[in-house]
Amino acid sequence: MELQWIATLLLGALLLLLATGVWIGPALLAVGLLGMWFADAPAGSILATTAWSSSASWTMTALPLFIWMGEILFRTRLSDDMFAGLAPWVERLPGRLLHANVLGCGIFAAVSGSSAATAATIGRISLPELKSRGYPESISIGSLAGSGTLGLLIPPSIIMIVYGVAAQVSVARLFIAGVLPGLLLMALFSGYVMLWSLVNRGAVPRATLKMPLAQKLRATWRLTPVVLLILGVIGSIYGGYATATEAAAIGVVGALLIAALSGSLTRATLLESLLGGVRTSTMIFLILLGAAFLTSAMSFTGLPAELAKWIAAEKLPAWALIVALTVFFIVLGCFLDGISIVLLTTSVILPAVQAAGIDLLWFGIFIVLVVEMAQITPPVGFNLFVVQSLTGRDIFTVAKASLPFFLLMVVATALVTFFPDIVLSLPRAMTAR
Repeated sequence: MELQWIATLLLGALLLLLATGVWIGPALLAVGLLGMWFADAPAGSILATTAWSSSASWTMTALPLFIWMGEILFRTRLSDDMFAGLAPWVERLPGRLLHANVLGCGIFAAVSGSSAATAATIGRISLPELKSRGYPESISIGSLAGSGTLGLLIPPSIIMIVYGVAAQVSVARLFIAGVLPGLLLMALFSGYVMLWSLVNRGAVPRATLKMPLAQKLRATWRLTPVVLLILGVIGSIYGGYATATEAAAIGVVGALLIAALSGSLTRATLLESLLGGVRTSTMIFLILLGAAFLTSAMSFTGLPAELAKWIAAEKLPAWALIVALTVFFIVLGCFLDGISIVLLTTSVILPAVQAAGIDLLWFGIFIVLVVEMAQITPPVGFNLFVVQSLTGRDIFTVAKASLPFFLLMVVATALVTFFPDIVLSLPRAMTAR
């Protein structure tokens, strides 16, 4: 059978299974079995070896650890402390407390690794506070939904671990590569908030919080636990003292200490955090297994190799491939979550990316940026669901409020494409050391 017909049938089968509500992991496994049947390959033995090789990875140990760390911190008073520590410093900026959404999400992202957890944790404290002070709902919702996606980009990031394992790229280097793009995105978000507030001068309430410097510094002291945790996790990686997995263990210990010192660590919260971490980790590992099996099936059919040959033969320039992939990922983001997108497409896309001469480390950050957009695109934008549950507004109202921040992510993606050193300079410096 022609390869193009096999590809069409496999894609059609996958879309049909997903449309009928089949879980993503089993759907990938089913399509993989179909691909093995077309290739006349021994599906049973390949499934067994794939299941072992995709899960028996030291790097993947960091995944459940970072997820557990985020679950522990989710149940502490960390978000309250961050808001109280940041609020005095942003009151004089155009947009005032709206910046607490951006900065709070950026800080929590550095200890969470999950965009949904970041949006939910910061939103629970910031949205009621902003509403009570008379801030417009649309910009409050939009800044939270957009900034919540920073959980994917600012290390430690769960999706970076997944991509690193799938693409065989150093997770530690990916973490370091995400720092400057994360700060760039935060700057774009805060810049938009300032511009919006200057254009809509009457919409933002006047500054009411006036503190002397000594009082501001006392309030900032409440940020100490999270700053120490960030330094412990990211500093240990950048300093070359720990691998990503070892840094994850440091993060879990630090999160447990923060929870204990804040009085949030009880038997009930510990069990809740463990169960939450297990549920999320097993879901991701099931998808990872299905994607790895589908990757093997694709290899047996010869589709990735043929696609790479076609890219090489067409001599498609890297920029054209990036534009096409950006549109492709945004469309996928309307129907799938970020981790599923990465695992579902890696096996097919990476040969083409390599054939076009694109750096896989840079491409990892690119794909994370585009997947961030997927978090706020209806109908399956996870951050939209999180913010909807916090506000009670319909999904399209939340999506409309998030649209400017979606466009800012497009700008950030263009910037890292035209100036790749934004991504590569820090990893290069780390290697030079």
